[in-house]
Amino acid sequence: MIKPGRPVKDIEIDSNTSIEKIFHELSQSGGFESVNLSDGLEILSEMIADKQCLRFISFVGAVVSTGLRGIIKNMIKDKWFDVAVTTCGALDHDIARHFSHYKEGSFTMDDMELADQNIHRLGNVLVPMDSYGPLIEEKMQEFLEKEYQNGVKEMTTAEICKMIGKHLGEDSFLYWAYKNDVNVVVPGIMDGAVGSQIWLFTQKHSDFKLNMTGDANLLSGLIFKAEKSGAFMIGGGISKHHTLWWNQYREGLDFAFYITTAHEFDGSLSGALVREAISWGKVTQKAKQATLHAEVTTILPFIYSALVSKLKNSS
Repeated sequence: MIKPGRPVKDIEIDSNTSIEKIFHELSQSGGFESVNLSDGLEILSEMIADKQCLRFISFVGAVVSTGLRGIIKNMIKDKWFDVAVTTCGALDHDIARHFSHYKEGSFTMDDMELADQNIHRLGNVLVPMDSYGPLIEEKMQEFLEKEYQNGVKEMTTAEICKMIGKHLGEDSFLYWAYKNDVNVVVPGIMDGAVGSQIWLFTQKHSDFKLNMTGDANLLSGLIFKAEKSGAFMIGGGISKHHTLWWNQYREGLDFAFYITTAHEFDGSLSGALVREAISWGKVTQKAKQATLHAEVTTILPFIYSALVSKLKNSS
């Protein structure tokens, strides 16, 4: 027999209502994504505070082209996560935005005119060509050459990310990952500008190797020793799946919160709810888990603010 929950409560907010209290109000509001949002805050705050938990963050590279880069950077700076799994685009944008600037645009701009002006469009973000390809080529060849001259002939993607972070500054998420010894793994690193520059480097230095299995050794060493594990997954694709895939080797995640705009009906990995991963053993049956359908550049700043407040008050 199905037992109904609590009565649905109207949301009450005034000028003195704190961000934490707003999330509490959402938790009692009954519908629709608001409850998933408040559940996500509880999952993340418990996961981050649990010192026995191996904590993952995964995210798609496109968000690093936006101001959300600052939130990603701060979460890694705050030492909330032990491992980051992302795409090559995240590395591309982190380098490009450290050394140059992207510009505000709109979804309705004329792409043929932009092409004539040597400007790439990423949604409503404008990426001047000089801020992207040529700049990343210059920097990556310089970074790799320094390592090579120091006798480094083989690198994992985690080592590539540490190398890049070492050359960037405090505005960069890769810099803080390097400073805080957070491993950044990029399973699809060849699918982007940084990956292309690694390939180009090997054309001149045939004895230089990219060691992808070294990343597998790194992740297996962490996963097999973890008493608990949890993940905050921002967007889908390879970064989400790689996080889930490796956690199946310890019978799944104990904490999982996923934010997506994708839908289930096409059977895609990006559209799959966290609970689908339970059937694969990638999330435990007793896991604290939620999926939030929301656009992450809009919602994550509020989640981050609530987390900062909640973690500070509970410490």
